[in-house]
Amino acid sequence: MKILIADDHTLFRESLRTLLEAHGHQVVGEASNGKEAVVRVREVHPDLVLMDLAMPVLDGLSAIKILAAEQPGLKVVALTASEDDRSLFDAIKSGAQGYILKNLDADDFFGLLEAVGRGEPALTPALARKLLREFARPGQAKDSPDALTDRELDVLRCLVEGVTSNRKLAEKLGVSENTVKFHVRNILDKLHLHNRAQAVAFALRHRIVEPSTDG
Repeated sequence: MKILIADDHTLFRESLRTLLEAHGHQVVGEASNGKEAVVRVREVHPDLVLMDLAMPVLDGLSAIKILAAEQPGLKVVALTASEDDRSLFDAIKSGAQGYILKNLDADDFFGLLEAVGRGEPALTPALARKLLREFARPGQAKDSPDALTDRELDVLRCLVEGVTSNRKLAEKLGVSENTVKFHVRNILDKLHLHNRAQAVAFALRHRIVEPSTDG
């Protein structure tokens, strides 16, 4: 993957770049604050942005919101030292594809990066449980799933079952990849979500669809 690192600590950025490149990833840019990150993304077009949250000039959350609005297909993952629950919830709600703590073991870190590459959320089991508990609280849902068509529900069910790539979704549903993209875009628009990871969390939270027990 082509990755951009946004963090205000130069030594951390350099160390992370070395680690990523040693594992075969291409670091296409770096940024020392959120504003610079937004500009650099526009210039170098990365597949993934690793975004610190506590940065000067423009914080990471604000940068995530801007990037989610401008480039909804871009994967942005919060990479932070903050274990505050509110930071986790705000990052996901702002459009982050995941939330990785800086004290994570290297093997776990790269496992989560691989998950992001497959379109899955980058969350450790502990953080995923926190997130689902928060989203399960009464009064959180403002968007109704009733507006989804039967075909959109089929697509959402496939996403919940782990079928995340456009090609595999198209094969499973017997439609073109462009049709899949159209349905996914409609799902996200109707539910006011930013990415497929949020769609899966929303579907599970509201029990819109359940994973198949077949096989």
